[in-house]
Amino acid sequence: MQVNDCVAVLTGAGSGIGRALAVALAQRGCHLALADVNAAALAQTAEQVRAEGVRVSEHPLDVANRASVAALPQAVMAQHGQVDLLINNAGVALGGNFDQVKTEDFDWLMAINFDAVVCMTRAFLPLLKQRQAARIVNVSSLFGLITPAGQTAYCASKFAVRGFSNALRLELQGGPVGVTVVHPGGVATAIATSARPPAGVDEAEHARKLKQAEKLLRMPPPRAAEIILNGIERDKPRVVVGNDARILSWLERLMPVNYWRLLPGIATQKTN
Repeated sequence: MQVNDCVAVLTGAGSGIGRALAVALAQRGCHLALADVNAAALAQTAEQVRAEGVRVSEHPLDVANRASVAALPQAVMAQHGQVDLLINNAGVALGGNFDQVKTEDFDWLMAINFDAVVCMTRAFLPLLKQRQAARIVNVSSLFGLITPAGQTAYCASKFAVRGFSNALRLELQGGPVGVTVVHPGGVATAIATSARPPAGVDEAEHARKLKQAEKLLRMPPPRAAEIILNGIERDKPRVVVGNDARILSWLERLMPVNYWRLLPGIATQKTN
C-alpha cells in the first residue's frame, strides 16, 4: 500500500506513537483526519503536520463514546471525501493486580483499548471497502503477546485487539481491505508513566514501579512510527516493534507456559 495522496484516520494523535505516525504519514504525502481526546495536544500535532503541505482535519474525540465514534465518518468524509487507512492507536494503561483494580477502572480501560477499536472499525469499514486498496491498522502491544503480573486489564485488552484483528483479516481476505496488528515493545511514550493507579495502593510503591517501567521504554516514537509504516506499505499482517518485542515474542512461542521464568534475568540485563 502506498500512502501518498491517501487519507488516514488516526486516533490517539495527540502524543507518543500517534503524533509520530501523523508526522511520518504527512512526510509521505498522506492527508490526515486526526483524533484525540486532548484537543490542545491534537491541535499541536495538526500544526506540526500541516507544515508538510497535506490536508489535515482535527477531530476532538473520546473513542469510548460510541455516539461520537458513529458520527466521525460523516465528519471525515465532509473534509476529505474518502478514507483509505484507519489506524486505531488510542490507548490507556492501568496498574495493579486484578484484585486491586476496581470494576469501573477495568471497564474504563476495556472501553478505550478494545471496544473503541471494534466501534471505529465498524464505523469506517463501509468506507474502506469502497477503495481499491485500504487497510485497518490496530495497535496492540508487547503485552498482547506476553502476560506480566500486574497487567491483567491491559493484557486482556491487547490480547483482544490481537484476536479481533487476526479473525477480521481472515474474514476480509480477498477484498480490498487488509488488516495489520502492531505489537510495540518499549517505546518512549507516556502511556506507562501516566497509567491510572489502582485504588488503595501505596503511592511510593506505585511511583517505584513506574520508574522501573520507564527504564524499559527506550525506542524513540519516530523510529517506532517508521517501522509501523514500513509494515503498512509492505502489507504485513503483523508488525512487531523493537528487539525486546521480537525476542520476547519468540521466547513466548518457544516456552508458552514457562517463559516468564527467564524474564527477571532478561530485565536485569536490560536495565544494567
